[in-house]
Amino acid sequence: MRNPLIAETMFRSEDIEKWASGIKRIYEECQKSNVEVEFNRAKTGFVVVFYRPKWEEGEGLVERLVERLAESQRKILDFIKKSPAISKKELADKVGISTTAIDKNIGQLKKKGLLKRMGPDKGGHWEIIERMG
Repeated sequence: MRNPLIAETMFRSEDIEKWASGIKRIYEECQKSNVEVEFNRAKTGFVVVFYRPKWEEGEGLVERLVERLAESQRKILDFIKKSPAISKKELADKVGISTTAIDKNIGQLKKKGLLKRMGPDKGGHWEIIERMG
């Protein structure tokens, strides 16, 4: 049974986008990422089992690092979208990578024309460049 007060609080704090959309979104994201997922009913809800993706033969460490780097970049953009004045240290803590890795990812996002810094390091903010197309 759901607690409607908790659900309403989570929705208003933007920790959830909308109610009852989680399972479908989990499934769709897993399909996009080539991750096998299994949903099983339990007495009090359900259990979700994720299986590691099967790497194509010949695909090695470099390819996996590139894929992970792209995921880190998506996370960086998501956090910047929510908080444009976020610091590199805060980004590192939220994304779960080092500040050196944050610098590298930000450099690549700038190079791709997706991100720019407005103003000084202290007191400035990030700006995501929306591509038309």
